[in-house]
Amino acid sequence: MAFIETFKESMMITGFIFTMMLVIEYINIQTKGTWRDAIKERPWGQYLIAALLGATPGCLGAFTVVALYSHRVVSLGAVVAAMIATSGDEAFLMFAMFPGKALLLTGIIFIIGALSGFLVDKFIPGKSLKIILPERSLPLHEEDRCICYPKGHIAKQLKNPTMERALLTAILLFYIFGLLFGGIGPEKWNWIKITVMATSLISLFVVTTVPEHFLQEHLWNHIVKVHIPKIFIWTFSALLVIQLAIQHIDLQSLIESNTLMILVIAVLVGIIPESGPHMIFVTLFFKNQIPFSILLASSIVQDGHGMLPLLAESKRSFLLVKSINVMVGLIVGMLFWGLGY
Repeated sequence: MAFIETFKESMMITGFIFTMMLVIEYINIQTKGTWRDAIKERPWGQYLIAALLGATPGCLGAFTVVALYSHRVVSLGAVVAAMIATSGDEAFLMFAMFPGKALLLTGIIFIIGALSGFLVDKFIPGKSLKIILPERSLPLHEEDRCICYPKGHIAKQLKNPTMERALLTAILLFYIFGLLFGGIGPEKWNWIKITVMATSLISLFVVTTVPEHFLQEHLWNHIVKVHIPKIFIWTFSALLVIQLAIQHIDLQSLIESNTLMILVIAVLVGIIPESGPHMIFVTLFFKNQIPFSILLASSIVQDGHGMLPLLAESKRSFLLVKSINVMVGLIVGMLFWGLGY
């Protein structure tokens, strides 16, 4: 019974994340140039803009800030701001599980990220931050804007769809019908089910109208092949393990007696530049097994895949940013724990 219920819950969460990722990817490609120009024209606001990009669910905003850093558009402080503000793919999971508290957490790490970025550039000597990256690294793809509603081609695309378009359309229709007839999501129509339905319908519009390049490169190769399998596996595994643990162990008492140790572990796990491990703490919070302070500390330190390009190009930059984020995560996490959160 626990297995079936966990599977259904994981399917609903993964489906919502999938539709949100489609919409975010669509918006990101349409507005990427605007974000970049805004940072170039307003250097005083780079910390706010970098933190805003980081706070955008997924890794694309974080990737953009790292790319801008490699092109000397923003400082390392802006990278710190973005990486503190980002929660990677786990942001989608949090908005699916506890949207109100996820919004609060995003607002907090956005403010902490922007402030930390400003303080890094102000108080760390400039030579420590001046790290040379190769000119070829992390190109900003100017051609990666698409006419995402190609008039005259949509009917043709639908009449002779590629395998990827047909499969994505079928999956979204299956998901929408599941929502309509009660097989997926909450039984009653509440604001959660309405939101999931709305994102699903928007995603169906995106999948059926975008040109082949966008569908293949951004939706299929990026979201479906890279992110969704990992998200489902981690979500299902975390939910199942924690559900079984709750049934057989007094997990809450165990965590309450070792809260600071769990907080430190959460921060250390956040060092891993990978989406997935952080989902354990998201799920524990969802099940009311850990306090907000542990989730906050973990969210500050972890950055999904956002730091991987920087790790490949400059290990010194990677270590410096991670060290700062670990320090900030521990300080803020202990402060909130001390305040009783």
